[in-house]
Amino acid sequence: MSYIQTLIDLALTEDAAYEDHTALATVLELQRGTARITAKAEGILSGCTIAEQVFTTLDNNIQQQWHKHDGDMVKVGDVIVELIGNLRHLLAAERTALNFMQHLSGIATATHTFVIAVQDTNCAIADTRKTTPGLRLLEKQAVIHGGGINHRMDLASGMLIKENHIEASGSISEAINACFKHNHDIWIEVECESFAQVKEAVALCPDIILLDNMSPSQVSEARSMVPNSILLEASGNIGLHNARVYAQTGVDRIAIGAITHSAPALDLSMLIQPLNLEQAANDET
Repeated sequence: MSYIQTLIDLALTEDAAYEDHTALATVLELQRGTARITAKAEGILSGCTIAEQVFTTLDNNIQQQWHKHDGDMVKVGDVIVELIGNLRHLLAAERTALNFMQHLSGIATATHTFVIAVQDTNCAIADTRKTTPGLRLLEKQAVIHGGGINHRMDLASGMLIKENHIEASGSISEAINACFKHNHDIWIEVECESFAQVKEAVALCPDIILLDNMSPSQVSEARSMVPNSILLEASGNIGLHNARVYAQTGVDRIAIGAITHSAPALDLSMLIQPLNLEQAANDET
């Protein structure tokens, strides 16, 4: 069973989707209907693929016509998908499908907002590992849908030397050398909080230098100290109000934890319309 399918099964079980007492009480067992998911706010979609799988998991006879897809821009009133099927099943899957779509679309939209803020510079917007436990893969896909790039997926994807690692090793030099010795096959990034640390790191040529909590003017000065062969990243106290200022310093990318851990959900809704017996018969044909 795939990771995504496991998430869907957990979410449907969490919501008791197979014991929807409200629908059992108010909707006839064989009642069919249509449903539309529409946008109630402007943004970038993500989670459409998993939402499609949610409906299929609950009832693979539900017909789905998707008009918008992951990465698409939507405006208020846009129809994202039209559905036809057993009305109880449509209602049982509704919240799980919308939860995925609204959360992930919020991340894609937040990412896109930052990408627009730094457009026409050579700076990319990167995510972090500040993600919801269990949802990292989907949230990082949402960042891609919003036009951003992914930092390391997990602790095994690369070596990021932060202040605690430097403290444990004794110095930046010791930490970088230890990482080189440990594994030559994955990239090494080191976090620097001062020009002295930047100089020390440059001397050992890691793949990436992360400038933590530096002002734009400090980042500009650090840029002159770091050769283009070393990717330069900035993070800390960077928001929409100053992202462009940082991007114009010549930094290669900006890491923004907020695009995953603090993105507001994109407002979407699903409304149903019951079909009478004649309509249902025509739909079958």
